[in-house]
Amino acid sequence: MNMNGYRCIRCTGTQVADFAGFLCPQCGGNLDITYDYAAVAQQIDGSLARAPGDLFRFSALLPLNASSTPLSLRVGGTPLYPSQVLAGQAGVRELYLKDDTLNPSASLKDRASAVCIARARDVGAETVSVASTGNAGSSLACLAAATGLQAVVFVPASAPVAKLTQMLAFGARVLAVQGSYDDAYDLCLAASEEFGWFNRSTGFNAYTREGKKTCAYEIWQDLDGKVPDRVLVSTGDGNTLSAIWKGWCDLKAVGLIDRVPRIDCVQSTDSAAISQTVQRVRSDNQAVVDWSAVEVQKVNASTIADSISVDRPRDGLAAVKAVIESGGEVVTVSDEEILRAIPEMARASGVFAEPAAAAPWAGLKQLVTEKRIGAGERVVCIVSGSGLKDIAGSRKAVGEPHLIEPSLEAVRECGL
Repeated sequence: MNMNGYRCIRCTGTQVADFAGFLCPQCGGNLDITYDYAAVAQQIDGSLARAPGDLFRFSALLPLNASSTPLSLRVGGTPLYPSQVLAGQAGVRELYLKDDTLNPSASLKDRASAVCIARARDVGAETVSVASTGNAGSSLACLAAATGLQAVVFVPASAPVAKLTQMLAFGARVLAVQGSYDDAYDLCLAASEEFGWFNRSTGFNAYTREGKKTCAYEIWQDLDGKVPDRVLVSTGDGNTLSAIWKGWCDLKAVGLIDRVPRIDCVQSTDSAAISQTVQRVRSDNQAVVDWSAVEVQKVNASTIADSISVDRPRDGLAAVKAVIESGGEVVTVSDEEILRAIPEMARASGVFAEPAAAAPWAGLKQLVTEKRIGAGERVVCIVSGSGLKDIAGSRKAVGEPHLIEPSLEAVRECGL
């Protein structure tokens, strides 16, 4: 294992690799796992992992013991689809969709859960917990079932039925909290501390970022070593965005690439805490940002895109840093624009995205229109969850079927 230890995202304080906590003991900030990049560079011999397979093929840059028990389910190794049709519609040179709907529970969150489950088994945990708007909960429930662990999931009672059904089918203990995601998050923290559960929650457990960053490694491999100009990420808590950025930074640190992409943050207009904070930091025009003094904006979130509906982003500072350090953009899109994006993507590419996962496509169109993304750029949109995860939201976008009598005349009347 090439893990060095932990560094606080807020105060930069460091901890050794066997540190048993989750947050910085000095300031309470989120931790980031650090590596001996020189050692990694010697091990990989110019290629991080040529053989196809799951995300654990990137073991040189994962914080797991060599003896960590592999999962029985394949997580990662999802396709990167080029879409000339969508590229033409948006007005960019190249557009790719990273389709993480093909993970075991149909979302990118499986990457985080896989690494967290491996870590939980390394430390002898029997029960794993998570606070979730839906996808992280169904993900943890799925992978816990595959590894014989008990999952306890805290969700807002408003979570989509399809995601709740997944969790229950996988055998999780699901606690639907009569309140917001933030209420569920705080209760999960308290309960995990009280009962000694291994808490996988986003923005609390540094291992979530390590799993999700493998998405960047796969994009780099599937582009045959080329680096995109832009990666668009729908953003709620901020963990996925900060992870994608870290993945590209890892590749540069070990000498596999000589430049990194801009990471663009796409949020709902009604859940835009990170976007607002980025704009505020940039408006200060500081040559060097004092991250210990930056507070992420809190909002009253309300959006059809439940996966990115967050009042107080739990990994928000890491996401703000990622956007600013990468030179990325922030863009907000309305629920109406998100809903329109679902059938547009599906009909042009064959990829059916839930509302939050369609947001990057909506954001891309806006960024091109505003000339913040140029026509000559190579762009990747992260498709983070399947449309089947939130049918109620998707139905609002696609309309109803024709109800007809069983006759050819009725078919003709449909205008076919």
